Amino acid sequence: MELNNPSNQRQEENSMGSECFVIRKRPCFLFRKLGFIMSVFLCGMMFHPAVGYDPLDPTGNITIKWDVISWTPDGYVAVVIMNNFQMYRHIMNPGWTLGWSWAKKEVIWSMVGAQTTEQGDCSKFKGNIPHCCKKTPTVVDLLPGVPYNQQIANCCKGGVVGSWGQDPAAAVSSFQVSVGLAGTSNKTVKLPKNFTLLGPGPGYTCGPAKIVPSTTFLTPDHRRKTQALMTWNVTCTYSQFLASKNPPCCVSFSSFYNSTITPCPKCACGCRNKNCIKSDSKRLTGAGINTPRKDNAPLLQCTHHMCPIRVHWHVKLNYKDYWRAKIAITNFNYRLNYTQWSLVIQHPNLNHVTQVFSFDYKPLLPYGSINDTGMFYGMKFYNDLLMEAGALGNVQSEVLLQKDQDTFTLKQGWAFPRKVYFNGDECAMPSPDSYPYLPNSAHVSVPVMLKTFATSGLLLMVMVLA
Repeated sequence: MELNNPSNQRQEENSMGSECFVIRKRPCFLFRKLGFIMSVFLCGMMFHPAVGYDPLDPTGNITIKWDVISWTPDGYVAVVIMNNFQMYRHIMNPGWTLGWSWAKKEVIWSMVGAQTTEQGDCSKFKGNIPHCCKKTPTVVDLLPGVPYNQQIANCCKGGVVGSWGQDPAAAVSSFQVSVGLAGTSNKTVKLPKNFTLLGPGPGYTCGPAKIVPSTTFLTPDHRRKTQALMTWNVTCTYSQFLASKNPPCCVSFSSFYNSTITPCPKCACGCRNKNCIKSDSKRLTGAGINTPRKDNAPLLQCTHHMCPIRVHWHVKLNYKDYWRAKIAITNFNYRLNYTQWSLVIQHPNLNHVTQVFSFDYKPLLPYGSINDTGMFYGMKFYNDLLMEAGALGNVQSEVLLQKDQDTFTLKQGWAFPRKVYFNGDECAMPSPDSYPYLPNSAHVSVPVMLKTFATSGLLLMVMVLA
């Protein structure tokens, strides 16, 4: 038989490139096939758009809750509440956009606190015309200042929603919708499908709607409890890979003990955007430079990194029991200012923060006992607005940290952050081998050496004469 032929065995071994014998050909092939399947599965998990796991905010998400509060002759009235449970990622101007697909032939008769961007074809209705007849409506928040009869609680903020860690009271948005041509009971209502959320750009992936226990409400006097007739939730998670191919920010380093400044990596945010302006260009004096566009296209200052945001960390001073670092955030986008910005830094010494100047600070404890992550954000009405590129397009602060003598060191880049996030997106970091290094020995200049020798000689002469 061929299986007993040593030459065939050697040929088979050489063709397979391993030490598997011919008798073990099938098991070896199965193991390789299983390994290939596992690799494909892991790669799919890493790059699948629905994956939105953030190691610094593992439970962060946006939950959209629908509460049916009353039945109508052909449908129901529901209050839709959007809660942002993300610790440091908020929805900034121009705000959120929510969409879904109706399961049947539902229409929206009216809305309070929000509106759809299109009405759709409502030609089949006589008399009362619905607010929207589209199979896939797109809803946006109303702007501030609308009449009171169009408002409900937590609406009409232009779609801006704060983060849970920065301002829980502002981390909610809501509207009311009256749905027609739908079911009129818990058994006949069909849940909407294919939810989408823009906040304001891409990045969020929403799961299917799921029926949950009905929400309970307390009357203003807290003496009576009521509940929704029906409740379902939709959970949306964020993925930076889905939002953009390139990071939106970068980090640079410097220190008091080294004159070298470690800049942001070259083309850290991509160099495809060639429409940039030099800082000394005469175009900056023209009109319309700081006017945002509908597509939110940036107009950047020309830099080697081409990032809208740069975060600079400077090791400033070293005391006996403390050390001080300076943080500066610079905006290089002429068309966008950042409201309610947030900065998240991971560093092992953030468990001993003594004082933070000019910024508000809150420690983040994603894993309970590990306290190495903190969130910095602007003080309200002082520096919570990061202006567009220019002389005023920066904010800065200093952090005083207490030393832990067992762990503190200035060697091997320990004094610099491990991760930096701006507005919830991870920034591009420099290569570790380019960090400002600690000199092995002090360099003494020639005049200082001559002065030292002269002083020593003078002392010797005085001693001899004495």
